[in-house]
Amino acid sequence: MAYPRTEPTASGMLDVGDGTSLYWEESGAPDGVPALWLHGGPGGSLGSGWYRTHFDPTRYRLIGIDQRGSGRSRPLVTESRDRLADHTTQRLIADIEAVRQHLGVEDWVVSGISWGTTLALAYAQQHPAHVRALALMAVTTTSRDEVDWITEGVGRVFPAEWEAFEQASQRLPGERVVDAYARRLAGPDREARADAAQAWDRWENVHVSLDDPALRERGHLGPELREGFATLVTHYWANDGFLPGDQAVLARLDRIAHVPTALVHGRRDISGPAVTAWRVHRGLPASTLTIVEDEGHGGPGGSAALAAALDGFAGSGS
Repeated sequence: MAYPRTEPTASGMLDVGDGTSLYWEESGAPDGVPALWLHGGPGGSLGSGWYRTHFDPTRYRLIGIDQRGSGRSRPLVTESRDRLADHTTQRLIADIEAVRQHLGVEDWVVSGISWGTTLALAYAQQHPAHVRALALMAVTTTSRDEVDWITEGVGRVFPAEWEAFEQASQRLPGERVVDAYARRLAGPDREARADAAQAWDRWENVHVSLDDPALRERGHLGPELREGFATLVTHYWANDGFLPGDQAVLARLDRIAHVPTALVHGRRDISGPAVTAWRVHRGLPASTLTIVEDEGHGGPGGSAALAAALDGFAGSGS
């Protein structure tokens, strides 16, 4: 079921000591089961608070964070382009720990969507003692295989749109499409950045458009947000999510084999095929996998399944 979109009961900015201030907000029951929500992207945000509808506000103490460089956290990546190297998954994990300690949470249910599932899994593998359960929708691990699929392989499904996307990358001979976009978005040419961000933004809507073809005619974000989003997502994707080799999510599932985990994924998710969710499920003995047959990268059925899993974790964790 969907819960009412309750308003935050507390919020603030946390200085993490390197010139970065993180926006956090809290809602629900102050004495409830602590929970953390991790948004997608990289470069997304908590937005309008839709994420709160998955959590029973009478049983959860829910905390959300705008990840560094995005949303209401400061500085935005577009305001601090010279500090792009500060944006790594390891820094995001440290940010999460700083918020946990600041708010006095011992352990929490960690939940997220899309890129947020990669971050949730990587955080749990680094700090398993502080994770009582995982609830993840549209499961990703941001492996090179996944990134190459979403930026190149999906062109087999949308060939005309992908050809325009590839040409707009202006990639050099032998350069990956994602690397070309990352290079242009990190560069000094303002016009080149704007053009690359617009082309990336259009592709973001193409590869999730199976259920709504009209999306292909629209952008994913407005011009005031698209450059920051595209800069961060290409930066992380070009670097394999900063989880290379033996640090990859799939290589370290044994670290969280004991953690109760609910995985929810759409069968029609062309952007991130269900094989990733299946591989995570196969590596986690304490996990369940719900495939929503008629949905893609999120949707009402997936949200309902995620809320049901969270209801179960609140009951077992309280």
